[in-house]
Amino acid sequence: MYPIQKPAQSAFVPIRHLSYHVLQWGTPAPNTTPIVMVHGWMDVAASFQFIIDAFKEDHWVIAPDWRGFGLTDAPNTDNFWFPDYLADLDQLLDHFVGTRPVHLLGHSMGGHVATMYAGIRPERIRKLINLEGFGMPATRPSQAPGRLAQWMDELKALQRGEIELKPYPSLDAVAQRLMKTNPRLGADKARWLAQHWASANEQGEWHILGHAAHKVVNAQLFKTDETEAIYARITAPVLNVVASTDSMSQWWKGRYSLDEFMQRIAAVPHISHAVIEEAGHMLHHDQPEALAQLIEEFLSLPSVT
Repeated sequence: MYPIQKPAQSAFVPIRHLSYHVLQWGTPAPNTTPIVMVHGWMDVAASFQFIIDAFKEDHWVIAPDWRGFGLTDAPNTDNFWFPDYLADLDQLLDHFVGTRPVHLLGHSMGGHVATMYAGIRPERIRKLINLEGFGMPATRPSQAPGRLAQWMDELKALQRGEIELKPYPSLDAVAQRLMKTNPRLGADKARWLAQHWASANEQGEWHILGHAAHKVVNAQLFKTDETEAIYARITAPVLNVVASTDSMSQWWKGRYSLDEFMQRIAAVPHISHAVIEEAGHMLHHDQPEALAQLIEEFLSLPSVT
């Protein structure tokens, strides 16, 4: 089992009629700018533990489990809407820091949420770090009827139990699943993550801590013009980090590329780029030491005036 160096403090806070699970590391202080870390799809806040352990400094870090992931339950839900993540983050910041600006870091889906939020509430973000937060492929208006029909069909399929997350017979099986998805993940880290990524029921089966409704397609088309308009409003310095292994070509098979994303995010005014070598999409698991060093170096730089 991976030996954690810096244990987290776990708490539940009321956010928009949900009991939001939040982890905190480090020491909160009035003169400290916290780092808010938001995870990706089918992940949990504990996923950032390896970066936290690799930090040289004592950073105050706040990391929620998004609604319907980890220990943030979302009962009576049959689909999830992207704007809810933005509103949840907005009220989480209200709860923990009031009007104080924060450093915001997001991975994958969380990276896209964080980047959008930084353009919607630019005054709240001191520095932004996007870890492989690519967003989605561009869409065309003509896709709207089919997308809405697919969404309605999948809602029915979810109600019939046809959309679900399969259980695993043991914690070791969950760990093996994580290593299959990410071959660079060591067995010690996989087993540690598995106990935060899943939980056992009374029959001893391990279920992923993610709501099956996350697999229902989004009813709304992804609109690149709106996304770029929001990106253009970001005032904070931005560090865009990608892994040396291009996961985009694996996922999208030509429908969306890393080059297309780079063109899209070029709308951000104050942006720098970095690549983490010997890493895939879960770069915070693959190379936490290199990533932690990169993050701390970026946060130590003077802000744009």
